[in-house]
Amino acid sequence: MKRSVSVLGAGGKMGFRITRKLFEAGYDLRAIEIGETGKQRLAEAGITAVTEEVGLSGADVVVLALPDNLIGQVAADIAPKLPAGTMLLILDAAAPYADVLPKDRSDLTYFIGHPCHPPLYNDETEIEARRDYHGGVAKQAIVCALMQGPEEHYAIGAEICEAMWSPVTKTHRVTVEQLAILEPGLSEMLAMCMIDVMVEAVDECEKKYGIPREAAQDFLIGHLNVEIAMWFGFSPKVPSDAALRLLEFGKSKIMRDDWRVALSPAVIRKAAELIVHGKT
Repeated sequence: MKRSVSVLGAGGKMGFRITRKLFEAGYDLRAIEIGETGKQRLAEAGITAVTEEVGLSGADVVVLALPDNLIGQVAADIAPKLPAGTMLLILDAAAPYADVLPKDRSDLTYFIGHPCHPPLYNDETEIEARRDYHGGVAKQAIVCALMQGPEEHYAIGAEICEAMWSPVTKTHRVTVEQLAILEPGLSEMLAMCMIDVMVEAVDECEKKYGIPREAAQDFLIGHLNVEIAMWFGFSPKVPSDAALRLLEFGKSKIMRDDWRVALSPAVIRKAAELIVHGKT
């Protein structure tokens, strides 16, 4: 018999996707949802919403599919209702790394998991999978961390995460700090920042220099396809000597010399506090 899993926020935009996956995987699912829209979304998928009291009773794992700024308060509210050995599973490292989980329950397990999302370069052949950018249809890797609890609980948390984000190609184990460095550090503070600048650069090409926007975007997306493939090892890295000289010249104009500090634990902790509390 599969484990009992409760999902708080089961009918939300994020919660519904993982709730449906757990339902399809045959878990003893307790979908906790108070919003009418969320209840309706669940009902349309054949899932009945339950109250918190019913949902938490006897649950082995409690998934907090909630905004980061609510996790600390909700965890504090439900912790007294959970027996020793229950797992709290959080879907992002920000709240745990900001140290908002109950400190007086060392007998609870805290587990964090996050999807990598489908990769740019893959072997998907079906059109639905090729156009799945978030995951759930296309294959993806995931990253997991056991924050506290017995070592044998890692396998339990990883099993639940693999069901929530299936189909999964690989499950990477990291520490909570390392997961926080990956997100928000690597994925949002670094990658999303650079992507946003790329979009602004396309705007600049159009508005300041009169280049048709479609031409600029096609040019950039195509070159990103080549350059990401080469630099990340999906194809031979064969840029010209001139291109490498321009790379260093461009970095000197665009990047701060100390940009790596953005991935340091001190900065990542401030980022986590910004996500959870709205300030550092």
